[in-house]
Amino acid sequence: MGDMYAVDLALNLRTTVPGAFVDELRWHLGTTCGAGSGPSGATAGGPAGEVAVSDDVFPLLAERGPAARIGGLLTGELHRAGAGWALTARQEVHAESLTDLDPLLEQLARHSATEGVIGQIRFYEDHVPELLISESRSLVRLSLRPDGSGAASPYPHGRA
Repeated sequence: MGDMYAVDLALNLRTTVPGAFVDELRWHLGTTCGAGSGPSGATAGGPAGEVAVSDDVFPLLAERGPAARIGGLLTGELHRAGAGWALTARQEVHAESLTDLDPLLEQLARHSATEGVIGQIRFYEDHVPELLISESRSLVRLSLRPDGSGAASPYPHGRA
């Protein structure tokens, strides 16, 4: 299906980021599957202590390898950076999963160590992305389209 978005993230997280959020982020990156990791509401269970969540919830930043639609590679890394954390991710996200991605993006903006651009999101056929900005611990989306289209919607062309 052609309803794919390119999501690129690059940011540092504050030293005060809660451990529970770091665990959730690791789950979304596919780097952990132990009890207590995963999104809010996840419970331990399943084989080998994997996180059991509803069928609708899945790691959003866990794909690796060649991208099917956006070109380049899909990646996601989280590393200690001093007392905080550094995150870089590049993923293809289906339009139906964007509503699941929003709370994660809002949390990233809330815990970002710097004000400014923390990433971008772009419909895979578009040339111009929408910037994801951390401003006063809130997520701000900035459309770069000269005509301002997409500014009223969290997604370019109002796709959801």
